[in-house]
Amino acid sequence: MPGCAAPSDGGAACDRATPVKRFDTVLQQGLGLASAIVLFAMMWVTAIDVAGRYLFNKPLPGGFELTELMLAALIYCGLPLVSARRDHIVIDTLESVMSSGLKRVLDIAAEVICAVTLGGVGYLLFRRAARVAEYGDTTAVLKLPLTPVVYLMASMITIAALIHLALIFVPPAPRPSKSSA
Repeated sequence: MPGCAAPSDGGAACDRATPVKRFDTVLQQGLGLASAIVLFAMMWVTAIDVAGRYLFNKPLPGGFELTELMLAALIYCGLPLVSARRDHIVIDTLESVMSSGLKRVLDIAAEVICAVTLGGVGYLLFRRAARVAEYGDTTAVLKLPLTPVVYLMASMITIAALIHLALIFVPPAPRPSKSSA
């Protein structure tokens, strides 16, 4: 592993994952699994709702509400994954004419802007979640509580903000060059 001196234990110290790597692994696997489960559940709710609507003229009661809640969970659980992988949309029109130093400065500026913006939205969502909990807001048909979903949204967007904050100190991997063919 780069950066590891040849320790007397035969390199075993270099094989151990750092706390950051372990956190990244848990984050990727945990949120990836959660997103997959939510997407799978959304598929079944939609299939049951459509089949009920067209075959029996009886849609799934609250199917739309369930889909809305699961969609919110899916989007917000995916946000930290996209942030950690640096997979946000990037416009690189002028990148080929920029120096590597300027690119790095712009990458840092983008990470700072994302961290501050997402952190601010996370703060506002936590305030909203507290109000939703105080009022006891629920969905209209199934009367499901909205508080857990809003807290999930606030937590995930805050984690994404923290990821962007950490990425300030991690240079991005070189992007593959585009061929002109």
